[in-house]
Amino acid sequence: MQLNVKTLNFEGPFDLLLHLIKINEMDIYDIKIYEITTQYINYLNELKEMDLEITSEFIVIAATLIEIKSKMLLPKDKKEELEEEEEDPRKQLVEKLLQYKKFKVVSQFLREHEIGLMFSKKPEIIPDPDINFKEMFKDITLIQLLSLYNELMDRFRNKMNTENIMEKLIPFDVFKIEDKMVSLREILLHIEKSSFKTITKDYSSKIEIVVTFLAMLELIKLREIKVTQYENFKEIYLERIIQDEEN
Repeated sequence: MQLNVKTLNFEGPFDLLLHLIKINEMDIYDIKIYEITTQYINYLNELKEMDLEITSEFIVIAATLIEIKSKMLLPKDKKEELEEEEEDPRKQLVEKLLQYKKFKVVSQFLREHEIGLMFSKKPEIIPDPDINFKEMFKDITLIQLLSLYNELMDRFRNKMNTENIMEKLIPFDVFKIEDKMVSLREILLHIEKSSFKTITKDYSSKIEIVVTFLAMLELIKLREIKVTQYENFKEIYLERIIQDEEN
């Protein structure tokens, strides 16, 4: 049977095979491998003539079809015929086609029923306060209201000027790890052992303590000092490592 296949955009080789099986009105469980292979190869040749890239998936299936076709064309003795009845060379291809067809149907169903989901918070119903403003301000004069306003503004200004407000400008690289490493070496050179709290007790800022802690970790990594902490969250003790002791 001669068939002219128009060049279509197929999602993959199995999509093309299902198309050929459908237009040839074949049973998927009994594929006429001779006709399907010829039409499949003709389709790939059309793509080649149009200078379109043929993906490796199409080529692999073409090789599979040719292999199945050759197995079915080769003469067989009675023993091979009995074995073929038990194992059809088309069986594996049919199983893959059925699996692909199943996924294609499911994906089409999901595509047709896909909806955009949106979750939003329901608007809150904020009840109007049951306040009688006339009664509230009944005995208050304008002078009193002005005095209250000035008092609130003073509180706000005082709050903005307190020391608890973080400064907008943060000093950059005021303390360096390298400098603190030198400082720790000098301290432990004279006393050999000291607590971290003792070393940092006169520090003016938390950032200086943090940088010193990082410097301590660097010295531990360099095996210049060792630290001891007898309990969690308790005092950390620093001790200089003597070279003879390390060896």
